[in-house]
Amino acid sequence: MTRQKKLLFNSASSLLYQFVALICGFILPRIILTTYGSSVNGLVSSVTQFLGFISLCEMGVGAVVQSSLYKPLADNNLDQISKICKSSDRFFKRIAFILVGYTLILMIVYPFSAIEEFDYLYTFLLIFVISISTFAQYYFGMTWRLLLSADQLGFIHYIVHSASLIVNTVVCVILMKAGMSIHIVKLATSLIFMSQPLTVCIYAKHKYAIDKNVVLTEEPIKQKWNGLAQHIATVVLSNTGTVVLTLLSTLENVSVYAVYQLVLNGIKQIITSLTNGMQAMLGNMLANNETEELNRTFHSIEWLLHTVVTYIFGVAAVLLVPFVSVYTADITDANYIVPAFSYLFTFANAVYCIRLPYNIMVLAAGHYKQTQWSAIIEAVINIAVSVILVLKIGLIGVAIGTLIAMAYRTVYLAHYLTKNILYRKIHHFIKHLLIDAVCVIILFLITHLLPSFFTLGEINYFSWIVLAVKVAVVALFILIIINCIFYRNDLKTVFAKATKKMTH
Repeated sequence: MTRQKKLLFNSASSLLYQFVALICGFILPRIILTTYGSSVNGLVSSVTQFLGFISLCEMGVGAVVQSSLYKPLADNNLDQISKICKSSDRFFKRIAFILVGYTLILMIVYPFSAIEEFDYLYTFLLIFVISISTFAQYYFGMTWRLLLSADQLGFIHYIVHSASLIVNTVVCVILMKAGMSIHIVKLATSLIFMSQPLTVCIYAKHKYAIDKNVVLTEEPIKQKWNGLAQHIATVVLSNTGTVVLTLLSTLENVSVYAVYQLVLNGIKQIITSLTNGMQAMLGNMLANNETEELNRTFHSIEWLLHTVVTYIFGVAAVLLVPFVSVYTADITDANYIVPAFSYLFTFANAVYCIRLPYNIMVLAAGHYKQTQWSAIIEAVINIAVSVILVLKIGLIGVAIGTLIAMAYRTVYLAHYLTKNILYRKIHHFIKHLLIDAVCVIILFLITHLLPSFFTLGEINYFSWIVLAVKVAVVALFILIIINCIFYRNDLKTVFAKATKKMTH
């Protein structure tokens, strides 16, 4: 299978998975909210985020493992592949046992934070059942998933994950409609999700003739500890909001945050899915010293992602509050309509997606040690600003902290890339940002100057879909006009390739 076909399969399967995850992600929290209430939804979100902190122990080794595999896979060096996999498998099995200890501590300590609304045993058991699938992920499947991803075969994992999500959603809906407790529902989820790492493990071991008895005379995974900062940044960015609100605000605010995060994270994951396979492809080009092809490919990726991010998040910024008003129409135990938070949080996630091409290029080059301080600074900014502002302005403070932190590191990565990997001028990045901003500003001006046309008629999904179509069409028109002016050649290339695909 060629490199281009692998990229196509990875992108398509990843995109399919993200759509499945987005749809399932809307269905289950909605039913949890209506069945158990905002407090239970907030508790589930909080526990899940706290369990997510165990991935700090991974210390970014997953990303380093994948980067370390590009060269031996390109050279078909089975001995080196076996050494990397053996070292990685040992590491992640240790993480699985650390998770057991961490979960026990969480089960004992965390229930005290929710004692006013839930009894101790209720929270204790919920933490246990949610943690089961996380253990399986680290113990059975992490190394083999990374091996498949590095070999541009990540679509195997996405297909398995998509199937398990669909099965889980059907089973959970049936259980909730039957009146089962949240503990039974989450136990079913954990058991279903255990099938993912087991299936990937079996497939990878069958495909690759890994030598289990290979002797490790030295550490085969270079920069093993330098991935720590990159990983901390990811974990902090994903969890700071929920943790800060849990400790310094209310579970109702955690639930509000979770609803907005549900939508934006789904959008973010769909865009991220477009890059799945790109890192492995760029890493393969670097390993083979294909400099000219690498620069051409990166230029196309950069333009594509800026264009897609601007369009999707511009539309989302206009439509998010109307969607939440429909999604939470019959929920009265918390105020879910917070426009300022919605705009800031949307733009923060947009900034994260804008940096994707620069980040994947840095990771493909394996520059973990060189960029680790920027990740540490980003994490500190996020925590400090969020903690200071949440006490004064609540949810909005968390959104501001996230936006400032993400903006800092996005600019840093774009600048680092120009000086250390691709050696090009920074004005390419600045031009993209200015054009992104112009597109969004024009969209906001049009939708606010014509409020009667861009207003939710009734609080239902049909009215929201009508509004979404109007906003999406206007945004697309703006984007095409702006790109015809500033990126005509790139637009021509896209249309030419699309036309060729349709005619052949």
